[in-house]
Amino acid sequence: MRCIGVAKCGKCRPACSKGAISPGKWMKDAATQEDIQLIQVDRSLCDNCGDCATACVHKALYLCGTNYTTEELIRRVVKDIPFYKQSGGGVTISGGEPLCHPEFTLEFLRGLKEIGIHTALDTTGYAQFEVIEPLLPYTDLFLYDLKHMDNEQHRIVTGVGNELILENAEKIANTGGKFQIRIPVIPDFSDSEENIRETGMFCKTLGNAVTVIQLLPYHNLGVMKYQRISDAIVLEAAPPSDEKIRSLKELLENLGLSVTLH
Repeated sequence: MRCIGVAKCGKCRPACSKGAISPGKWMKDAATQEDIQLIQVDRSLCDNCGDCATACVHKALYLCGTNYTTEELIRRVVKDIPFYKQSGGGVTISGGEPLCHPEFTLEFLRGLKEIGIHTALDTTGYAQFEVIEPLLPYTDLFLYDLKHMDNEQHRIVTGVGNELILENAEKIANTGGKFQIRIPVIPDFSDSEENIRETGMFCKTLGNAVTVIQLLPYHNLGVMKYQRISDAIVLEAAPPSDEKIRSLKELLENLGLSVTLH
C-alpha cells in the first residue's frame, strides 16, 4: 500500500476538479502499525482525467493503459505477423465493450484486414444492429456472450434484457458471420440444465454460424480486487464443480454442438 493517508498528504483531493475524492476507510500501515485514513473515489463522478494521479507523489493513484491511434496500433500489430502466421491466430478486439467505440473499432478492423490478419470481436452484442453491420465485412469471428436465455433473469442481473442480443445474433448469422458462443456458468444464475439447454437450442437455430460453444465456469479470483475499489456486495459463490461442468458440456454435445471448456 503506497498511500500515506489523508492527514499526511491528501494532495489528490484538491487536484480533483470533479470532487470525486473524499476521505475513506481507516487502515493500519503495515510498516508503522499507524492508523491512517485512506481516500475513496466516487466512480460515478470520476472521468479518468488523471489529475489526481499527477498530484500523487507516492504513486498510490495512477492511470492504467495508454492511448493509441489506429495507425499506432497497426504498427504494433505488424511486428507480430510472423507469430500469427505460425500460430494461425490473429487479433481480438475486446474491452470493456468495443461496440461502445464503433468508429475506432471499425477503423482498426479495416486496417487489420488490409494487411491480412484474422480478426475477432469480443462483444456482448448489446448494441443497435446499425452499429454492428458496418463491422461485419472486417470481422472473421464474433466472441459472443449469451449470459441467460430468460429475459427477466438477464435484466435482473445485467440491467438490460436479452432481446437485442439474441436478435443481433440472428442477424449476424443471416449475413454470414461466425460465432464462438461464450456461456458463463454462474451458480444460482445461469448454471441450470434448463438454461444451458435453452441456450444450446438457440445456438442450433444459428446453424453453421456457431463454430464452437465455450463454457466459462465462474471463478472468484476478482473478489478481493473488487472489494478494494468498492463497498458493493459481490458474488462469492463457490465455482461450479468439474462434474457439473462436464455434465453441462455433455448436455450441449448431445444437442450436436461442439463445446470447449475455458
